[in-house]
Formats: sequence, C-alpha cells, structure tokens
Amino acid sequence: MGGLGMTVDVEDSGLARKGDSRDHTQAVPWSQAAPLKPVRGIGEFFALALDILVAMFKPPLAWRELLDQALFIARVSLLPALMLSIPYVVISVFELNVLIMEFGAADFSGTGAALAAVNQIGPFVTVLVVAGAGASAMCADLGARTIREELDAMRVMGIDPVQALLVPRVLAATVVALLLSSLVTLTGLTGGFFFAVFFQHVAAGSYVASMTLITGLWDVVVSMVKATLFGLTAGLIACYQGTSVTRGPAAVGNAVNETVVFSFVFLFVINLVVTAIGFELKK
Repeated sequence: MGGLGMTVDVEDSGLARKGDSRDHTQAVPWSQAAPLKPVRGIGEFFALALDILVAMFKPPLAWRELLDQALFIARVSLLPALMLSIPYVVISVFELNVLIMEFGAADFSGTGAALAAVNQIGPFVTVLVVAGAGASAMCADLGARTIREELDAMRVMGIDPVQALLVPRVLAATVVALLLSSLVTLTGLTGGFFFAVFFQHVAAGSYVASMTLITGLWDVVVSMVKATLFGLTAGLIACYQGTSVTRGPAAVGNAVNETVVFSFVFLFVINLVVTAIGFELKK
C-alpha cells in the first residue's frame, strides 16, 4: 500500500502461466488482493452450491444421514418456531382489528390474518428459526470436522464429502423448512382466531369465512415455494461457511455468525423477489 510496502501471498488460482516451473506463490500488493477476496468467496459459494445441487440427483443418497439431520433440525427448530408464530400473528390481527373496527368491518379480520400468516409470517418465522438454530448448528458441526481435517480424510478414503455430508444436510434443511412453514402457518392462524374471537369479540363464523376472501390456493403455493427456497439457501450457506473454515476453532464461531447474518440477508432478497413474482403471476 503505497510507501508502506505491505504485501500478501496469494496462491495460484489460474492467473499464473501454465507450464511455469517457478513457484506460483506471488507477492501481490495488498490493495490489489483485498478487493478480490469477496469476489472469490462468492464464486466459491456458487461453485459449491452447484456441486451440491448436482450431487442431489446422483445415487446413492445417504438416507441415514438425511434422516438424522432432519430430526435434529426439527428438534431444535419446532418449539421456537411455534412459540414465535403465535405472537407474530396475534400482533398482526390485533393491529388490523383496531383499524377495521373503526370502519365497522370487524367481520373481515380473518382476511388480514390469513393473508399475513400464509404469505409472510409462516415462511418468515420458519427461516428465522431454521437459520438461527438449525443452519448455525450445521455450520458448527462442519466447521469442527473441517479443522480436524475429517473432510480431507474422507477424500483420501475415496468418499465424497459433498455426497456423504453436504447433500443430506441441505436436503434436510429444505424439507424441514417446508414442513415447518405449514405447521407455523396453521398454529399462527389458530392463535389469531382465539385472540380475535375471545379477546376482541369477533364473530367466529365471520372470521373463518373471511379467511379465504383474498387468500387462495395460489398464495399457499407461493408460501411453500418461499419456505423451500429459504431452507435450501440456509442449508447451502451453512455448508459453505462450515467447509471454508481454515484458521482454527476461533474461525468456527465467526463462520456460525456469518451463516446467520447471510441467511437473514438472503431471506429478505428471496422474499422480495418471490413475493413480486407471485403477485404478478396471480393477476
């Protein structure tokens, strides 16, 4: 960097000339190497994601590992997801009813509850819990295996870590997110129903009848697509962060934190894109 003379060693990544017998480790100015790090990380993530997606369709599938991971993610995610879904929907119903009661339209409170729970709250709460509990645990497990060089040992024995470890974890996160989203939506709607009927004195029949007023089968399909993409993305991020740990135990904690943060960022991006596409296709 200018007169400081700071340099960083960058390993050969295809930039060195082929056939060059000299050491491919080059001294590159820090100011040139630093901007390449995030770009390289993005490329490595998509390369690993492509390998995992391709390996999903190659037999054999590690069914035992898939079942173990699915049960683990469900065990750590089920109760928090259900506990979060009820207050989210109840708050939405309460705020909506305060507004519509001013216009004498309390009978339509079920409409807003169904729209919020199916389109947003169900998938949203699911990915928060799956990313915060399930994906972070997967990242920590893979990170510990990586620094103990277990993945390298598997490669030496002729076992593909992607096929044996990563594919089952990504599939487990995807399946659990899809199933958990449906359960969270039903739980939230049930909690919203009891709150609206017993605390805000909304007619039970009117609440149930208005739930399908503007929320239909298409909204349920879009919600399931969201949950599937959320779980798939969280699983891919956890696998990449866990297998890219290189600096010892301290880096595992950093990878876990990055897994949660990146999953939440992708959550908002995917939610925005899928919601917009679903709204346009519904017209």
